Amino acid sequence: MQYRRFGHLDFRPSALGFGAMRLPVLPGPDGRPDHSRIDREAATAMLHAAIEGGVNYVDTAYTYHEGQSEAWLGEALAGGWRERVKVATKMPVWKVTRPGDFDRILDEQLARLQVDAVDFYLLHSLDREHWRAVLEHDQLRAAGRALADGRIRHLGFSFHDSLDLFEEILAATDLWEFCQIQLNYMDEDYQAGRRGLEMAAARGLAVVVMEPLRGGLLARNVPAEVQAIWDSAPVRRSPVEWALQWLWSLPEVSLVLSGMGSLREVEENLRYADRSRPGLLTDGELALVARVREAYRRLMPVPCTGCRYCLPCPQGVAIPRVLELVNDAHAYGQPEKQRLYYSWLDEGERAERCSACGECVARCPQGIVVPEWMARARELFGGG
Repeated sequence: MQYRRFGHLDFRPSALGFGAMRLPVLPGPDGRPDHSRIDREAATAMLHAAIEGGVNYVDTAYTYHEGQSEAWLGEALAGGWRERVKVATKMPVWKVTRPGDFDRILDEQLARLQVDAVDFYLLHSLDREHWRAVLEHDQLRAAGRALADGRIRHLGFSFHDSLDLFEEILAATDLWEFCQIQLNYMDEDYQAGRRGLEMAAARGLAVVVMEPLRGGLLARNVPAEVQAIWDSAPVRRSPVEWALQWLWSLPEVSLVLSGMGSLREVEENLRYADRSRPGLLTDGELALVARVREAYRRLMPVPCTGCRYCLPCPQGVAIPRVLELVNDAHAYGQPEKQRLYYSWLDEGERAERCSACGECVARCPQGIVVPEWMARARELFGGG
């Protein structure tokens, strides 16, 4: 296992971190996977194999696996395993609505994890709405008290919004010691992106990377034109390893989280992590990754750049997000996954709300006929 820097802290994290969000699960009464029923035997075997392979950072959250992930992890780390890893978990900031909620939830997490302190504690999934909740309910002050009394050792945040908000959150407090962002070779300019990575690292924060495979989209059902580019490389790597090595080549990345779903995936990722180094990919290999990125983008039918000039929509439709899902459904060949993500949108943000008023068309620098794509989205994602 290779080990890296973690901001200014005296901790050397493994290049690969164990994410406990996509653990193997058992079927429910209807025979379909039940995400609240973790296959504890299989998941624990995976975790122990990862630790034996040198992984020393495990990430979970209050809400993962419908609230079961933390309790599973507490059980899985019993018997001496806890001393070999740092544990990270997250405060569901949207659940803090009254005085005392922060402390109550944190104490519940400590009990689930069977620990007296959480090594790395994050304010979970900060976007504009969740950040507003943090400020309105004084959650930074509550986190400061938990740092002072020792229930958490280091404070950070995970992030899902625009770069300007990321910069605002970074500057909001001196309590931050690390952050967690989505980053992969397709998302250099998405959310915090590469600029956010460099901005946080320049402040001395450790940066944990999530979604290295874009939720698995870069790993499975690889289009033939993309695979042909990978096959042309002088060094042969799987699409998964290319994605991981692209991240590990960035010196500002402290560790990469992988939500592994099987023992085989754990073993493969351990091998990839063993080979990792900052700056590993050559200029020629980085150019190859850029060709893959462009190949994926050519498969995306909507020329949306995410500039957001189309917003606000008079009907409340989340136009850039809907167009992103349409593009992903075409490029990655997994429309069922985009259908799921579409279902997570608030009903008022979905394409069904589009009235075809055309205001967005007039504002779009790319000349996208948005109402036509909203109709396509309704067909694609089951909205009729």
